[in-house]
Amino acid sequence: MNTVFIDGQEGTTGLKIFDRLKERADIEFLEIPREKRKDVKTKTIYLNQADLVILCLPDHAARESVRLITNPSTKVIDTSTAHRISEEWVYGLPELSKDQREKIRTSFRVSNPGCYTTGFILALYPLIAQDIVPVDYPVTLCAITGYSGGGKKMISLYEHYGMDKPDSISSRPKDLSLRHKHIPEMQKLIGLSHAPIFTPIVGNFFNGLLVLVPVFSRLLNKKLSAKDVRGILASYYASEPFVRVMPYESEVYLEDGLLSPTGCNGTNRVELFVFGHDRQILLVARLDNLGKGASGAAVQNMNLMFGFKETEGLQ
Repeated sequence: MNTVFIDGQEGTTGLKIFDRLKERADIEFLEIPREKRKDVKTKTIYLNQADLVILCLPDHAARESVRLITNPSTKVIDTSTAHRISEEWVYGLPELSKDQREKIRTSFRVSNPGCYTTGFILALYPLIAQDIVPVDYPVTLCAITGYSGGGKKMISLYEHYGMDKPDSISSRPKDLSLRHKHIPEMQKLIGLSHAPIFTPIVGNFFNGLLVLVPVFSRLLNKKLSAKDVRGILASYYASEPFVRVMPYESEVYLEDGLLSPTGCNGTNRVELFVFGHDRQILLVARLDNLGKGASGAAVQNMNLMFGFKETEGLQ
């Protein structure tokens, strides 16, 4: 029986991971007593007893927990941003490339991708890898996400303190300094020469996510239409169980011309849409920011690291 310890189980991501795993008979949870969660000595014992530790902590706390792990047999999945661009950690996105899945399977240190980055990479990476989009392309993207992505503080703001203030329950852009913490992994994992400009928008809904990446056909290395690009993505992800490339004629998935950000909620699925024409292309990834963007990805990586069926507990 494989043992799992979630460090930070009381947080939004930790609770979601626990919910996904609690009925499984192929793992055993190591649960630290509530009154001992902040006791370093007790936590160190749990960190080193587990076959796999899943860190659901802020960056500084995640780094500290990793330092406490001295058992060379303990595997770690970190859901924070602390190790996503570290050379010693494997990036936990199996769909990234042909060899990424095997890297995760054999690794003892896996960094869970960010929710925005998951959608961004899955939409754009195949075009970079096939030298269709040049690495020095001036990439921009925007995203609209549910307020759960901001953790307990933002959830409380929307659900308890802001309901009587119309401005606080509207959709609003954030991180306007253009220094969002996901940008370094976006640039490195795709291999861009320059950091993209990224504008996240928080909407008045709990979970769900759309990531939108516009592309000008005239700046591509090959002359391709939006329909051509859709075909390339469909071929690239043809065997992936959790990536669905939607038909080019996607009007049936719109509601009066509107695309809902919540269409993948409760799943570990990413839906990729390609809109546009011969001159302009819009890549759109839809996913659950708490699913494939967090807890679902962690379970998928855990399955690989334990040698389980990758889709176990996720379909």
